[in-house]
Amino acid sequence: MTIEVREALPDEYDEAGEVTALAYREFVRANDSDWEEYLSRIADVRGRAERTTILVAVEDGRIVGTATLELDGRVEPEDDPSLSPEEAHIRMLGVHPGARRRGIATTLMDACIDRARERGKARVTLHTTHRMRAAQAMYEGLGFRRLPDRTFPDGFVLLTYEKAIG
Repeated sequence: MTIEVREALPDEYDEAGEVTALAYREFVRANDSDWEEYLSRIADVRGRAERTTILVAVEDGRIVGTATLELDGRVEPEDDPSLSPEEAHIRMLGVHPGARRRGIATTLMDACIDRARERGKARVTLHTTHRMRAAQAMYEGLGFRRLPDRTFPDGFVLLTYEKAIG
């Protein structure tokens, strides 16, 4: 089967959200209410589609992966730091558990980078967590380099990555 990567259509937002949340479900630990809340937020594709680019990987008419690309602004406008003019930021990359290890995440990453380059961006950034070891390996394999971590007041740490694309 061929994987097609394109922007999500409005009638696909719910399915795209379900796939994204399902992809992240494995990282939720028992009694981890913060992650449960995060799953609800990442499932809300419709809520961020007006401010970001939602890409989907489609196989045989079914969404098997998703990525959110911030080109002009953040998913939540109040997010700090704001997006710099030369930066694109990838968020919520997820592949359906039944479709993993087939290059879908890499294909979505390549599509995000291509879109960012087409928009004249010079670099792409993203965050991940310590729990997401496979994602870390993929990002490093794609040439992303680590930047300083972002640590929140409650101690939660986001690993920061960047890749020059200009």
